[in-house]
Order: sequence, then structure tokens, then C-alpha cells
Amino acid sequence: MKTFSLRIGTPDGLMYEGEAERIKCRSITGDLAILADHCNYCTALGMGEACVVLPDGTRRTAACIGGMLSVMDGVCHLLATTWEWKEDIDVERAKAAKAKAEEILARDNLSDRELRLAEAKLHRALVRLSVKE
Repeated sequence: MKTFSLRIGTPDGLMYEGEAERIKCRSITGDLAILADHCNYCTALGMGEACVVLPDGTRRTAACIGGMLSVMDGVCHLLATTWEWKEDIDVERAKAAKAKAEEILARDNLSDRELRLAEAKLHRALVRLSVKE
């Protein structure tokens, strides 16, 4: 299968640089997949599972939390707010974050801001746990 150049970065550094057969991730409008010869494209990323298929067929899964993806002249750049490879996810930390968010959401009289922050924290924890399963 044909490959394309893929570069995945976060504010903390480069997570992957090399060739890929496919990358699948969640944009703000739904799931998408990028293959070789994709047209020029740019989108904001949502929260969800991402999967990179390497030229040898190996699949690497990650939790991708926000960011931007662009394809220009056959080169794909993904800049994620948070990108955690499956093997790097700390399950106990994610479970603790989930429990804390659920505890906050169970409270009465939350402000809109507190509600949105707790929901976002819960969603991030659930994405990490889902990827790790």
C-alpha cells in the first residue's frame, strides 16, 4: 500500500515522524482517515481514539485530545493538544480523573463553567480508558 509522510507533535514535543499508510482520528465533525494522495485539507480535532497504520502493517493506537490536522502536498501534520500512545496511558490516573469528574458533576448548583470543565475532564478520562481497553 502507498505511504505518506506523517508528523505528529504536541506542545511537549514530537510524538512520531515517518511514513504511514493511514491515520484515523476524530475531527470536530466526526471520524476521518487520511491515506496517501489525500487532497489538501485542514481541520480541528476533537477528542477520541486515533490509529496510525505503519508501512509494515503495525497499528499504533493513541488518545488524541484536541488540536489541528493538515494535509499539504501529500504531507500530513497533526498537532495535538494531548497525544498519548496506548502503552503510555496511566490507567490508575485516568480512573482517578474519571472519579473526580463524576464527583464534581454530582454536586448541585454548578456554574456553567464548572459544569463544562467537569464534563470535559470526564470525557478525556473516558477516552484514555477506552483506548487502553
